[in-house]
Amino acid sequence: MRGALIEANLPLVRYAAARFRSRNEPMEDVVQVGTIGLINAIDRFDPDRGVQFPTFAMPTVVGEIKRYFRDNVRTVHVPRRLHELWVQVNAATEDLTTLHGRTPTTAEIAERLRITEDEVLSCIEAGRSYHATSLEAAQEGDGMPGLLDRLGYEDPELAGVEHRDLVRHLLVQLPEREQRILLLRYYNNLTQSQISAELGVSQMHVSRLLARSFARLRSANRIEA
Repeated sequence: MRGALIEANLPLVRYAAARFRSRNEPMEDVVQVGTIGLINAIDRFDPDRGVQFPTFAMPTVVGEIKRYFRDNVRTVHVPRRLHELWVQVNAATEDLTTLHGRTPTTAEIAERLRITEDEVLSCIEAGRSYHATSLEAAQEGDGMPGLLDRLGYEDPELAGVEHRDLVRHLLVQLPEREQRILLLRYYNNLTQSQISAELGVSQMHVSRLLARSFARLRSANRIEA
């Protein structure tokens, strides 16, 4: 009779297993694990309690499948405390479902375990975290490129990093006055006339210093290259 009950309720197991198709595990393995839950439910079922067998068995079957994913195929690390609490939340959910004949609310689970509702929600979220999604994987069904192709942007200043570093390196090799003239001209955008007034020298002298600075920078750049 036990064997006949297992055979008769295998469609229930397949129905429960179908809820986990997105986990990319062989469906035969999931059904096999769910069947273990079905057997446990048959062994524990008490018809005198007035609960229909499918209502009683479904939480046990689903719980067995969830334990399989938790213990065997999880690739995302979950903090140990959250993992242990999730086991308690899962067990409490099964017990309350059997007791009330429906899925319990977050508040009922929190009251049963004497924890906050936020902790219950965190545990449920952790229970869904099994696999890390590849950034290079395309989004299923939306025809969009992989997440890696959609994150960030092309920084237009990136190409100039090496040039700026080279200029900084070459500038420190110039005399201090020539460094100041270059900074006033190209960073403060002052004209040669304004620089001459700032330094108290003639505009012609500023022009000669700029030309000499460029010659030194070009020479140093050829040496560096």
